[in-house]
Amino acid sequence: MVCPVKNIGKTDRLIRLVVGLALVAAGLLFQITLGVIVGGVLLFTTITERCPLYMPFGLSSRRE
Repeated sequence: MVCPVKNIGKTDRLIRLVVGLALVAAGLLFQITLGVIVGGVLLFTTITERCPLYMPFGLSSRRE
């Protein structure tokens, strides 16, 4: 199920991008699968600007 509303703001996206890239790089460098997976999820949510975990709680870091 995809969250239909964009709910990630600019600062949140920047943090997710930096942390996601760091986790993917560290995961690939040290052969840690979980780091690559979590980093990939963060990068995916950065690209789509949607976080499914925010939806059930009604959270949003996006300013309208």
